[in-house]
Amino acid sequence: MSTFLRYPTAIEEGITKIECLLESDHDVVKAAIEPLVSKRSLALLLLQKDPLLWQKVRQKEPKFEAIEMVVESVQAQFSDPLVLVIAKTRHHTAKKIEELAIVKIRKKSTESEEFFHRVTVNPITGFPILFVVIYLGIYKFVGCFGSGVLVNYFQSVFTQQINPLIDGIATRLLPWTILQDLVANEQGILTLGMRYVITIILPITTTFFLIFSILEESGYLPRISLLIDHLFKMIGLSGRSIIPLILGLNCSSAGSLVTRTMESKRERFIISLLLALAIPCSAQLGIFIGLLSQNFMALIVWAICIAFIFAIIGSLTAKALPGSWSYFYMEIPPLRLPHLRSTLTKTYNRIRWYLSEVIPLFLLGSVIIWLGNLIGLLPWLVHSLEPIMLKLELPKQASSMFIYGFFRRDYGAARMFDLHHAGLLEGRQLVVSAVTLTLFIPCLSQFRFMLRERGLKTTITLSSLVIIFAFSMGYILNKILLVLEVI
Repeated sequence: MSTFLRYPTAIEEGITKIECLLESDHDVVKAAIEPLVSKRSLALLLLQKDPLLWQKVRQKEPKFEAIEMVVESVQAQFSDPLVLVIAKTRHHTAKKIEELAIVKIRKKSTESEEFFHRVTVNPITGFPILFVVIYLGIYKFVGCFGSGVLVNYFQSVFTQQINPLIDGIATRLLPWTILQDLVANEQGILTLGMRYVITIILPITTTFFLIFSILEESGYLPRISLLIDHLFKMIGLSGRSIIPLILGLNCSSAGSLVTRTMESKRERFIISLLLALAIPCSAQLGIFIGLLSQNFMALIVWAICIAFIFAIIGSLTAKALPGSWSYFYMEIPPLRLPHLRSTLTKTYNRIRWYLSEVIPLFLLGSVIIWLGNLIGLLPWLVHSLEPIMLKLELPKQASSMFIYGFFRRDYGAARMFDLHHAGLLEGRQLVVSAVTLTLFIPCLSQFRFMLRERGLKTTITLSSLVIIFAFSMGYILNKILLVLEVI
């Protein structure tokens, strides 16, 4: 196999030179690679500037400067990074081996598949394609259609027809106001909890899960992992981390559960922190996009803030925690047109699972809110958060969306939707609320998963840091927006 796999002449010459410069006992790499590999393999890793091996050689190899000059000389002969040139050569050789080893009964035209694969994983073309997918799939379909058209329609039906009917039935059947408030009126189980589920959560999650299933069926999601692998290296993660983070967009609890597939405790901690801090769930994301898309600059500011916080927190955490990068390997399925039946089945199953999770918690939240109002605890909590709301220059009623958000992130986002339609949150206040609520404490469900996966100490530490950080970022953002006057 070694004679079959030949790299371009310049790389082969560089390999030979580095082999001559490396010490014969390989002591410089014993701590880096086990079991020991050939000098040729070590030279290849050095040409690709493997971060772990490069540091070892820099520290202990007396001829490191000469090796570095060889690497720079070889790189100067290629427009692409050497790691990409080597990967392409290996891929081309693997294709040749496949052609020799496999007998094709029915000839397929794979040229178009190969072309689309290359354009989706090449950074030059891949990121624009990813932007188009996000714009059309998330912004237009989930944000404008799901969170805009569908939610507005269901909201109007519920508020104008169903809620008055429920209030009237409750008044006739239940003689006590306390019981009427439990099932109807402003914060009842049916008029608040079920209204949020049917009119806000269901349309948004349905459109999001449909887009997610289409991307999954098409084979595009693994290519996103390849595309962002190098970016994620900056925050101590690999492209594999995109899986729990994407699942976190469905539900942060599911994302937290999947972190157990990560190779190191360090990666699991970083992903858990990012899920708790900067990854909104599908319903929350859809509501934010739907509300903020009415002012495109507001949407851009929110997206930039969350992306910036995601990158900075990930990078600082990666530097603070001991450990090294993990290597990324993933099987890449072929690109294909999504199968309609399979796509709809996956979408249906995800909606059914999500609603089975969210409906009991929303109903429980409505009961707790009713009890909180009954014993005076909820008004006290709302009143306790009012000074923080004043610091953020938000209306005092905004404190309720953070309390609701503890039960479910999407519950808090739905409350924010109500406050906006009541005219209490507009413009700059809407952006500050969206950023702060995105960063706010994990919901009760995710808190439970984190407790099971990370332990009590880590969960309490993460949650405490998230609360302080969320309100601090909201305060800073509000001051910045006041000075810039962009919204």
